Amino acid sequence: MSTLPTLFIPHGGGPCFFMDWDPPDTWAHMADYLSRVPEEVGAQPKALVVISGHWEEEVVTIQNNRAPPLLYDYYGFPPSTYQIKFPAPGNPEVAARIAALLDAAGIAWRYDRDRGFDHGVFIPLKVAFPNADIPIVQVSLLASMDPAEHIRLGQALAPLRDEGVLILGSGMTYHNMRTLMASMRGRANGRNADPGSERFDAWLEEVLTSAAPSARIAAMTAWAKAPSAREAHPREEHLLPLHVVVGAAGNDPGRRTLKDVVMGAAESAFRFG
Repeated sequence: MSTLPTLFIPHGGGPCFFMDWDPPDTWAHMADYLSRVPEEVGAQPKALVVISGHWEEEVVTIQNNRAPPLLYDYYGFPPSTYQIKFPAPGNPEVAARIAALLDAAGIAWRYDRDRGFDHGVFIPLKVAFPNADIPIVQVSLLASMDPAEHIRLGQALAPLRDEGVLILGSGMTYHNMRTLMASMRGRANGRNADPGSERFDAWLEEVLTSAAPSARIAAMTAWAKAPSAREAHPREEHLLPLHVVVGAAGNDPGRRTLKDVVMGAAESAFRFG
């Protein structure tokens, strides 16, 4: 199998793809993008390694569970969204391979044999891989929120791409909940992007698709200096999965594969390789 790409995908808001919204097409463009992820990847991966914006630990933590449950870690949504099923298996063998790669890179790690898939995993992947037939291993973010450490994590995971494993970062390129909820209440601006979100999105596109790999890493390490960076991410947990993907990308060029405007914010997806 040839080297797989590595992707950063948006996972939406809560169980957004599986409930009614006003307007009805609020998440339609993003859902359509997610449904096309398998054809973008090409060959079916033997496993997915997913880094979600909804799991943080003091050291890198690797899910090691043959049948992970689902964590319905969202609140105040319709009862039906707490009945969503996504019975994708885990893969302890891939978990062990991740542990070996982290050992080789000198990165501290531990296993978690109980934790299930959070909604940053099962909500977008139920759209992308509805048959739930590809094993998934989730890997945590670091509570340090250090961008360089997350790039280094991605660099350590990169050999998986040559082993039939798809590395996915699941987050959002804009995640200022105050702005998003204000837009939702106003509704009128739902398809007009907040200027700050456009500035940050334009910076991301320039850095990820045009900069040389070394400059890309330097810029993402110093991401907080970007235009409207802290307006886009008052807290960076939804951006850091992108740092892992950038690390795993190595020298591969990047391209933006989705540009959307949802709840008044520009949201993008990126592919490397």
